[in-house]
Amino acid sequence: MKISISTALISLIASLSTPADAFVLHRGKQPLSIKALSFASSSTFETPSSHNSNVNNNFSFGKTALKSGEAIDYPMDGSCDPFDPESSEYCTTDATEIDGSMNRTLRLTGLFALWYVLNIGYNIGNKSVLNALPLPWTAATIELFFGFPYVAFLWASGLRKAPKLSFDNVKTLSSQAFFLAATHVAGVISFGAGAISFTHILKATEPVWSAIILAVGFKEFLPLPVYLSLVPIMGGVGLASLKELSFTWLSFTAGTISAVTSATKAILSKRVLDGKPIGENLTPANMFAVLTILGFLFILPASLLIEGPAKISAAYAASLAAGHTRGELLRLLGSSGFLYYLYNEVAFLALSEVAPVTHAVANTVKRVVIIIASVLVFRNPVSKLGAIGSAIAILGAMGYSLAKSKCKPKAD
Repeated sequence: MKISISTALISLIASLSTPADAFVLHRGKQPLSIKALSFASSSTFETPSSHNSNVNNNFSFGKTALKSGEAIDYPMDGSCDPFDPESSEYCTTDATEIDGSMNRTLRLTGLFALWYVLNIGYNIGNKSVLNALPLPWTAATIELFFGFPYVAFLWASGLRKAPKLSFDNVKTLSSQAFFLAATHVAGVISFGAGAISFTHILKATEPVWSAIILAVGFKEFLPLPVYLSLVPIMGGVGLASLKELSFTWLSFTAGTISAVTSATKAILSKRVLDGKPIGENLTPANMFAVLTILGFLFILPASLLIEGPAKISAAYAASLAAGHTRGELLRLLGSSGFLYYLYNEVAFLALSEVAPVTHAVANTVKRVVIIIASVLVFRNPVSKLGAIGSAIAILGAMGYSLAKSKCKPKAD
């Protein structure tokens, strides 16, 4: 019997995501007891004092690191972002709460390996799509859409509880959805106009923009060690930009916009949702699904205006004339969209139960692995100084995450 690659991947993820133990999450000032279930499931939480609470905002972080019966505190007070596992603002687990068993180590090793493989696959697939069909708005729109049939299957089959949202809930989430869509489309534009490695270096500047937005927009200032960690990021990106052999202003501008909007989305995740009940069954995975669907609806009109039917037909005809086939183009678009969504799902599993240091190192290694893989696949030339600048920027981003995890911000 033949099994599709997508089915095999989903089965592998499900097998790596074993049932989790209970832990405590604070939403505003109210502690909530949560039992996180497996990958395709959602978990209902309730207030410790009553089983009949009307609060039913389900959060599932895939916590499997804790020993049976143990619990940890997970703040929902605006101090971290629980909905973007790759963000430097993500809610990580205290190192003292982590079980260092061999089973956990082996399972996390498998998840991290899968996360890296899917990330590499998406980045290479996305760049291949853009090389064959240079329509970044269309590609980004299709990739965002691809999450819908995936989660629709999970919701319809009962493998995951479907979220229940009011119109007011949707309005509350609309700003985050907009910035998610803007982050994605800007990143895809940058990929298409330059090298994958350069785009990821520009994305490493997210902490810089986060610090600026916090200071200017919210009058919230970070400790001095955190600000000092931004210096190598800016210096490294500057050096990498000056010596980037495939530099284009479009790639630079779009990559920078992607970093700015990503930082904005992370900050909004902490503030817009701070202590507010949002519908039902809105686990982090479901939150990503909802934001992706809303993001698709946001950029679809812009995509049709910028790259309408005439431009798409012309690009498609040129691609066929260059030797690409219809089947090849459909496979590239489909695999790119599927991998984009799936690597984000795996990121929740891989990063939700690690300590801040592991989270920072894992994100750093991810960037390095993607850059090396893209250089090997696409043969993009890299200058010596460009490589040094890239390394400085990436290590600076890791330094920021480590410094921020040790220092709490102070409001003015």
